[in-house]
Amino acid sequence: MPGAHDDRWAALVVGRGPAGLTAAIALAEGGVPTVLVGKRSAKSDNRTTALLAGSVTALDTLGVWALCAAQAAPLKVMRIVDDTGRLWRAPEVRFEASEIGLDAFGYNIENRHLIDALEERARNLSNLSVIDVETVALTPERHSVAVAVQDGSTYHAQFAIGADGRNSICRAAAGIDLSEREYPQVALTLCLRHSRPHHDTSTEFHTPAGPFTLVPLPGDRSSLVWVLDPKASEQLSALDDAELSDEIERASYSILGKIEVESGRGRFPLRVATARRFADKRIALIGEAAHVIPPIGAQGLNLGLRDAATISELAILANRSCKDKDIGADDMLAHYDRLRRADVGSRALAVDLLNRTLLSDFLPAQSARGLGLYLIDRIGPLRRAVMREGVAPAAAQPRLMRGEAL
Repeated sequence: MPGAHDDRWAALVVGRGPAGLTAAIALAEGGVPTVLVGKRSAKSDNRTTALLAGSVTALDTLGVWALCAAQAAPLKVMRIVDDTGRLWRAPEVRFEASEIGLDAFGYNIENRHLIDALEERARNLSNLSVIDVETVALTPERHSVAVAVQDGSTYHAQFAIGADGRNSICRAAAGIDLSEREYPQVALTLCLRHSRPHHDTSTEFHTPAGPFTLVPLPGDRSSLVWVLDPKASEQLSALDDAELSDEIERASYSILGKIEVESGRGRFPLRVATARRFADKRIALIGEAAHVIPPIGAQGLNLGLRDAATISELAILANRSCKDKDIGADDMLAHYDRLRRADVGSRALAVDLLNRTLLSDFLPAQSARGLGLYLIDRIGPLRRAVMREGVAPAAAQPRLMRGEAL
């Protein structure tokens, strides 16, 4: 029944995507009474996520990975192929997980399977309540946060986690501005079948318009993220399945044989955005409420899961150690902001630089990208250091990512 609900929860999570669900599960597992508020999207999500090893470890520690592992494909090898056709072309670079003692860099999984597993785990936690109603307003108060939902109810908690995406009402309620920039690019996403095996290898072609990336799925299937200029993406999206399949086979040089696209295509304009602060006024931001990064290098959701693991760890620690049990205090939120800013900033910068060098006709920029890839290919210790940092950032590993229960 509509009304005020203020006597049960310490933490409130707004948003039913992977980052929000992970945060809610982690908080509940750590003994923090939590309510997750948000309407599960009725729209089918045809995208996939390449979960790096730390993210898989975190999901396994939370009891989620066992519920979806069968629908995921290992990423044992990653190839980068220069397909720019420019004067300075970088050598092909091949990264193998076995070189740094891993069975796989991570796993690629369709978002729908990942969300199903997270939802199932969330439903079975006694310390977590899931409210399947859209949030309409959020108001920071002196000692709590009030969240109004569509059915007229209002929920109160000591602090809130905003996992409500790019147009976050949580970010707006906290008075946090966004620094953002649009790219002249659109990502075309889909899944496809092919006649040749992928051998657990992800291949990223660097083209003048952006990356064309094929990532393994179970069986003879892969996902595709094709970054294009807006006009080309519109033209390709207008093709029928057979025509688009032929274009993908041509662009991939038939490395996976005959291509057959599956139903469900997505088109997403590319931009980079970062919140000026990641927390304020009893509200912490995670995932795309805090940062948006182009789908290059498998950074987006992995950053969001590190956000979720970090804020959960800090809130659980505060819940156990504070005499007054105020887990939304300013010092905790400031600590979260400091911990996440360096990780997010460095990843966003790396993706931005790579993308800009692909788009640039400035020869020194092209040369710098080519030289960088050449050195990574030729110098073993450098290549291994790059792989380790990409899979498990040394300075941003919350306990969940190390397999430690909260």
